[in-house]
Amino acid sequence: MLRFMPVGDSMTIGSAGEHTWRYRMWEHLRETYGGPFALVGPRETLYDKATDSPTSYEYADPDFPRAHLAGWGEGWLHMAPLIGEAVRAHRADVLLVSLGLIDLGFYTNAEQTAENARRFVAEARSANARIRMVVLPVIPNVRASDDAPFAAQVTRFNELLAKAVADLDEPRSPLLLASPPPSYDIHLDTYDGTHPNASGEHKIAAAYADAMHQAWDVGEPYGE
Repeated sequence: MLRFMPVGDSMTIGSAGEHTWRYRMWEHLRETYGGPFALVGPRETLYDKATDSPTSYEYADPDFPRAHLAGWGEGWLHMAPLIGEAVRAHRADVLLVSLGLIDLGFYTNAEQTAENARRFVAEARSANARIRMVVLPVIPNVRASDDAPFAAQVTRFNELLAKAVADLDEPRSPLLLASPPPSYDIHLDTYDGTHPNASGEHKIAAAYADAMHQAWDVGEPYGE
């Protein structure tokens, strides 16, 4: 049994009424992965904008393994202290990580955020020395389009994240940097400039699926 844990911020937890990219990934793996697998993690809910809390189970299609470790407004800063126990408790084998936008927007600069990413990796490995991780850089968003200093921080962090992945990758616990979806367009693939709509969900899932297929021969390339 291969256990995947999605880890992320608002783009990963999703909000009431959405499928989420987690669902798109589950569908893809169900169709292309040749062995048993599960989505695991300590949380299951979506974010409820009406109550401003992560309490909704109103998935567009609730019939899938909804477990994750994602939170609206959470970043590397918040997840680094949690990941070790989450990996240990849920016996995760592969982490699918999308973090950084919240950190840079509200909490830490590029260098500090990169240090928290390194801490995250160390904490995950303390719980499972053979954990595999696929990390997505910060992808296009409306604030980076409108705020030049913030865009510069995003670019700098993505450079530091790539260096961290190269530095920390090791054979027994491989670390992959997924390629940002090449055709991702905040006007077409999000509903507000940041959070993915259906096409954005597919493109984020494809980034992870294609990275795992190319590097580890897990599943197949993501289809249309």
